[in-house]
Amino acid sequence: MSMAQQAEPALGRPPGSGPKESDGRTTRRPLALRLLARPEVGVFLGAAAVVVFFLIAAPAVRQGSSMATILYQSSTIGIMALPVALLMIGGEFDLSSGVAVISSALTASMLSYQLTMNVWTGVIVALAVSLAIGFFNGWLVVRTGLPSFLITLGTFLILQGVNLAVTKLVTGNVATDDISDMDGFAQARKVFASSFDVGGVQVKITVVWWLVFAALATWVLLRTKYGNWIFAVGGNKESARAVGVPVTFAKISLFMLVGLGAWFVGMHNLFSFNTVQSGEGVSNELIYIAAAVIGGCLLTGGAGSAIGSVFGAFMFGMVNQGIVYAGWNPDWFKAFLGVMLLGAVLINQWVQRTATRR
Repeated sequence: MSMAQQAEPALGRPPGSGPKESDGRTTRRPLALRLLARPEVGVFLGAAAVVVFFLIAAPAVRQGSSMATILYQSSTIGIMALPVALLMIGGEFDLSSGVAVISSALTASMLSYQLTMNVWTGVIVALAVSLAIGFFNGWLVVRTGLPSFLITLGTFLILQGVNLAVTKLVTGNVATDDISDMDGFAQARKVFASSFDVGGVQVKITVVWWLVFAALATWVLLRTKYGNWIFAVGGNKESARAVGVPVTFAKISLFMLVGLGAWFVGMHNLFSFNTVQSGEGVSNELIYIAAAVIGGCLLTGGAGSAIGSVFGAFMFGMVNQGIVYAGWNPDWFKAFLGVMLLGAVLINQWVQRTATRR
């Protein structure tokens, strides 16, 4: 025992009650810094600021029907932004996700109509096709070692061309035929594109699905072994492999999750509008990626959250519809999109530096 410790009782203080010295490595960081370390906190504050702004600038936003429309717009982005965010946490990108949505819808529509089958047959085949596209992307990335940016850019171009060419070949037009009078359509519409009443306001079922998927994705990331694998392969796949993480399975399954999301949104589009335009979906992948980035996902992988992508998608929906309700030129949406994306990247960088500062 040191002389200083022996002298403490003589000063009238019980042993161990004095201030403890620390070398700085075990000091508990302030609560504010620990909150800032959470990737979704910054985007939550940003989303709150956007809501307040449009509540003031566009009084129509205060109406229940307007907010339901904003939530619907957000949900169609958010359902895809969730698997895209998980994929980015795993260190990869998917530039084919936008046109993959249309590929799924086209598959279900044309198969059902041209073969006069129950639409659920087309839905199931479309699911298989979407998962196969995801598997193909993931398998190529793992097998070749090429950047997922290049692999999925190639898939994007392939799907874009196939969507247009096959649709024209089969239907003689750039859009599919109306399937609203086919067997199974009403049941499928209830699952993918129905609405329900809340206090006199019609809310789309996609809002519910979006929140359910977000809760499930958050649970997977934070409470399961698979969630740990996602963070591990995104941080350093070689280190992850060295400690027993199945890197190949994790990577391929993440791409297949994006395919699953593309299938669901594609089915929503089909059963909402009864027909599909084959040229749509281009550039939507950038919106999904941007929502994930705004939500706190790093471009380098290994960090992010599912909840953050929810707030990111909500910001897109709020800005997109808020501009319309405010009576502004909708062309400003792209400008807002760029500002939000750059702001999110800078804020994420600042948050990282602040949260890790001793």
